[in-house]
Amino acid sequence: MTKAVPMVGIWRGSLLESQHLGHAVVCDDTGRIVHCWGDPGAVIYPRSSAKMIQALPLLTSGAAARYGLNTEQMALSCASHNGAAIHTDRVRTWLDTLGLADDDFRCGPQEPADLPARNALIKSDQSPCQMHNNCSGKHTGFLTLSQYLDAGPEYIDIDHPVQQSVRAAFEDATGQESPGWGIDGCSAPNFQTTVHGLARAMAWFASATDRADRQSEAAVSLAQAMMAHPELVAGEGRACTRIMRAIPGAAAVKTGAEGVFVAILPGRKLGVALKIADGATRASECALAAILAGLGVLDENDPVTKAFVDAPVLNRRNVNCGTMRPLITL
Repeated sequence: MTKAVPMVGIWRGSLLESQHLGHAVVCDDTGRIVHCWGDPGAVIYPRSSAKMIQALPLLTSGAAARYGLNTEQMALSCASHNGAAIHTDRVRTWLDTLGLADDDFRCGPQEPADLPARNALIKSDQSPCQMHNNCSGKHTGFLTLSQYLDAGPEYIDIDHPVQQSVRAAFEDATGQESPGWGIDGCSAPNFQTTVHGLARAMAWFASATDRADRQSEAAVSLAQAMMAHPELVAGEGRACTRIMRAIPGAAAVKTGAEGVFVAILPGRKLGVALKIADGATRASECALAAILAGLGVLDENDPVTKAFVDAPVLNRRNVNCGTMRPLITL
């Protein structure tokens, strides 16, 4: 087995102080590996980077059409949002159209990452609810599909029709039978795949306009919704939002917990997937930006690119003590 390779380095002064190792694959629409670092066969949990795959059955089933879902709701179904008002207000409205409420979620409450939303809760002496969970958009999608299928409230159970349809879509997109599953931070099942399988799924999304089947049409709709509403996919200050805004229409990118990051590149019909072995988000953001710049999708001189591939290491006095830079090249 090929080992994880150094992908990101942290310099303090002139010394390489730390390194983040990992695996990454760039895959074309035939499933061929175009670029690779580390082990493409490394088995991983994609975590939230797979949300656009998990949202496919919402569209292919006919549920999205039945409930008249718009592009904002599709983007939220793929989101790991900050819990800002722009996110929770839309989730609440979506729930209202289903005749459901916060108690129908199975994702659990989460303190919002959005500072104004967090401060508003503190000032009003309120606790966060499940709508503040960064996965509440995905879970509203699950609830929509479950209601459409009349499948019962426990939509996160592995044998529930919602999760069975998600697994089928996941295995179709990755081109691999999933070897196992675990419980994600939001309590939904998360299916294992290889880094290559995840990159293949992103390339499948990227080339979906070449096909006319229902799955591919759903893939086009979801990727376009993400690119149309980057602020809903993550939020202000977040890498997903900043990168998609920097290259409008050129990429749909999505982070996942524990150092996973993916990109759908429709114009190039390429998919990117990477996993940082130690789970560091700072490294996955740097590595993804470096790969996108290397592919010519991101301008290497764009301030957004430099914010990730030449990121300053600041101390508590805001003094620049070093730099985070990629250790990989195309």
